Amino acid sequence: MVVGLINANPVVYERKERPARNDVVTDDEFAVEPIDQQEIFDHVRDIKDPEHPYSLEQLKVISEDAIEVDDVHSHVTITFTPTVEHCSMATVIGLCLRVKLMRCLPSRFKVDIRVAPGTHATEAAVNKQLNDKERVAAALENPNLLGMVDECLASTDD
Repeated sequence: MVVGLINANPVVYERKERPARNDVVTDDEFAVEPIDQQEIFDHVRDIKDPEHPYSLEQLKVISEDAIEVDDVHSHVTITFTPTVEHCSMATVIGLCLRVKLMRCLPSRFKVDIRVAPGTHATEAAVNKQLNDKERVAAALENPNLLGMVDECLASTDD
């Protein structure tokens, strides 16, 4: 954990238990099941918060309802809610979401990551940073930042 926590006592919610998905397997090697909201949520729900030993789901930073998927147009939008308005880890959380989806979704998908409107003091700046290819690439070249992202994603790797 980080020393000098921004939100030292976050509200922790119970993790929702769900039955495992039964993916359909077909004889047609080209048949692909569409990617849906539940599948995206299953990929990101267990990402660890950078400051706390809880998942983004447990802190209600991410929820299934905050995910939009358009499989036909290969587009995913995730809207997350930081636990406090001045969360200094908002860009790290968004970067974790982006990297997780980069690693698990087909490359055809365009992913937009956003802070929920009105939930962060610098919402526009965070959104701009998280959706700019050059800024994301530069962030991922920073070994310290990449190490932090990898630590947050460690429990989600299949």
